[in-house]
Amino acid sequence: MKKIKLILFAVALLSISVAVKVFFFPNKTAPQGKPQGGFAAVAVNTYIVKPEKLGDAIAVSGTVLANEEANLVSEVSGKIISINLKEGQPASKGDLLVKINDADLQAQFKKLMSQLDLAKENEARMKKLLNIKGVSIEEYESAVNALNAARADIALVQAQIDKTEIRAPFAGTVGLKYAGEGSYTPVGVKIASIQQLDPVKIDFSVPEKYARQITKGDAVSFTVQSVPDTFEAKILAIEPKVDIATRTVQLRAVCSNKEKKLLPGSFAKITIILKELPNSIMIPTEALIPALKGYKVFVSKNGKAEESAVNVGIRTEKSIEVVRGLEIGDTVITTGIMQLKAGSPIKIIAAQ
Repeated sequence: MKKIKLILFAVALLSISVAVKVFFFPNKTAPQGKPQGGFAAVAVNTYIVKPEKLGDAIAVSGTVLANEEANLVSEVSGKIISINLKEGQPASKGDLLVKINDADLQAQFKKLMSQLDLAKENEARMKKLLNIKGVSIEEYESAVNALNAARADIALVQAQIDKTEIRAPFAGTVGLKYAGEGSYTPVGVKIASIQQLDPVKIDFSVPEKYARQITKGDAVSFTVQSVPDTFEAKILAIEPKVDIATRTVQLRAVCSNKEKKLLPGSFAKITIILKELPNSIMIPTEALIPALKGYKVFVSKNGKAEESAVNVGIRTEKSIEVVRGLEIGDTVITTGIMQLKAGSPIKIIAAQ
């Protein structure tokens, strides 16, 4: 019984001691380092909202192509008697690169030239006789027809001779050769290739929803894996239809390549600026908090964190556009946001 009385007396004494401390020393009741509200100030970093220039852009992949490209093939089969191309070297338009044996055609050409000379003399003689009524009109016309036939035969043989010559179709760079002098080449077999490397084309496609926002002449930028530079190109042409299989629109851009840094076939990463927004509100992505009905951020006001619902727009690698919910000059909290709630006291450590 005495033990119980002692316990009750100790409890009563402790209660009186706490009451006296609260009544006479109210500032000592809260833990040291905390405000009277009972919450420690959260150390945070902030970002001051300011207008920024923003480009609404999309990123796609494409392929670098030669401005002009052709395989050098023969239209006739035969033995190669001359190869004048030099691998990896430039060639001018019209240069004779490969010659196929045409000895039989040259002999036929000489024969026809002799026949042409005879036909010309016969036509001239018949014309003089016609002027003095020495021959009929029918006889003169027969001589004219023979002359025209001889000319046609020569044109035909000349066309066949031309097919034995492979000339550069445009100024460009010759690739590797796959045949040599003395070898036999069938019709249509590739002997070499030639490519025009300045300028180059870039082929790529964009989703159909962006097709109306891109026009001929628009600028695009791109990079390739083999070169650290960023290149500028302009839209050359737009396919006037949507691909049924991919629901994309094919585009082609052209880029200067005077230094020959770009090689056909290279993989290109392309950035297309759809529009530029000069006074956009951009905040760091880490400041954005998913909410039940969208997104929110914490804003510093009078030393406390206040919630602000926001609508977002374009995302970049490190930032996101806020289209509603913030004003220029607002101070957005970027760190410590998981410890915050509306009205939480804050201590700004660093501001951007």
